[in-house]
Amino acid sequence: MIKSTDIELLPKKVAIFPLTGAVLFPGTQLPLNIFEPRYVQMIDAALASPGRVMGMIQPSKPGEKTLKKVGCLGRISTFNEAEDSRYLITLSGTIRFEVKEELNTTTPYRQVIPHYDKYESDLKPQHVESIDRSRLLALVTKYLENRKNMADWEIIKDTPTEQVIKYSGNLGPLNAEEKQLRLESKLISTRKNVLEEHYKSTKL
Repeated sequence: MIKSTDIELLPKKVAIFPLTGAVLFPGTQLPLNIFEPRYVQMIDAALASPGRVMGMIQPSKPGEKTLKKVGCLGRISTFNEAEDSRYLITLSGTIRFEVKEELNTTTPYRQVIPHYDKYESDLKPQHVESIDRSRLLALVTKYLENRKNMADWEIIKDTPTEQVIKYSGNLGPLNAEEKQLRLESKLISTRKNVLEEHYKSTKL
């Protein structure tokens, strides 16, 4: 488990999984079905490493080789190896990173040099005291009702504000760019504002 004092111990190079629309946020979990041989090799290598980490990042545009400037480091928290050589994994987000440089490698998967300093706060408790929780929950409730989403409201109601903000973007159909905008928002309060603007734009 990475602690707030461990930023200097974070990996200096990271294998990445570029996938449009699949955005990992710190403090959340992302299930993945890994079947391409090059990424199966990447998971093999990650599982053999001490931290069991990899990076999730979006391509600049679908089908393009260039990458978005910000991704998220994730730890493989669970995995199952299927009989057809697939991996079913759960990736737990730890800290966002900026891509400093992409490396020339001999591995079939891509690797980058990450820069974590801008997002060091991801490893620390988030300040949510100034966020109007009742307003946030009212907006989420209205959105879920409008979309006829069957999410368990009792669970959401009892969920800490920080986690509501982290996960609520996954309750609705945010597009790849909207997810990226949330990912690049440095403060959790800014991510809340981006989320509110999205919900309002759906004309609830």
